[in-house]
Amino acid sequence: MKHLFKPRTLKWILALLIIVLLIKLIWLAVEIKLLPTAGVDQAEEVGGKSLYYRVDLSPNKVPTPKKMENKVVGSIKDIELLAVYNAADTTVITVMYKGKSKVLSRGEEINGFTLEGAGSHFATFSKKGKMYKIELIKSKTAPGSGSSITASSNAASESTNGVEGEIIDAGDHKIISKSLLDHYAKNMDDIYKNIGIADVKKGNKLVGFKVTFVKRGSPFAKLGVQRGDIIKSINGQEINSYNAAFNVYKNIGNVQNLTLVILRGKEEMELEYEIN
Repeated sequence: MKHLFKPRTLKWILALLIIVLLIKLIWLAVEIKLLPTAGVDQAEEVGGKSLYYRVDLSPNKVPTPKKMENKVVGSIKDIELLAVYNAADTTVITVMYKGKSKVLSRGEEINGFTLEGAGSHFATFSKKGKMYKIELIKSKTAPGSGSSITASSNAASESTNGVEGEIIDAGDHKIISKSLLDHYAKNMDDIYKNIGIADVKKGNKLVGFKVTFVKRGSPFAKLGVQRGDIIKSINGQEINSYNAAFNVYKNIGNVQNLTLVILRGKEEMELEYEIN
């Protein structure tokens, strides 16, 4: 049988293979020794989206606080301010709303607005955390010393040039026409065109209201009150605060008789009126 390779040639081939194998082993050992211990990840380019989120690393901006509660944001168009009195412990105003006058003290509401306070020529209301301000269009102060009621001369009010009704002297009392009383109940401006009043105090206590002037020929002159008279009570209710005075005014249309207790000089006297 004839051999394909000679024994000597086969030995050279085996030796060559062994040398190549040794070289491969040595090279593998060198790679393991010289390469870094931590592997390097290479991103594999694929068709999908990268999984990352955008993060705003800029400094946070502190929002400026909004002062909504204490800011006066506007006036109340449907409400007109006719008269206002403001003191340290008392705030009373008269407003016109839907053609009718109404007296309000601090904390009372009209059309959802709550009266919070007032100044000499304005009143402030609150509604749903916001503040509203109503100005007197034009104002005047009743003459005389002490605090006084301020009344507007708003042309939009229901004041009329002529006052219907009369006052009749019945001897021991006077008869006031109901129409006359109704007119003054709806038109406070006309009151202060004809009569002026100012509060009278003893110390810090209000004890009445002093008549500072009466217009000659006016219905108030026919009532029998005179300049210098101090009104002490009306229908048994002491007029010792503006709230008390305005409460009488607020209910004046519902009474049939009026009794005024006044102090004239040093004499206390009663004035009787019948509403007819």
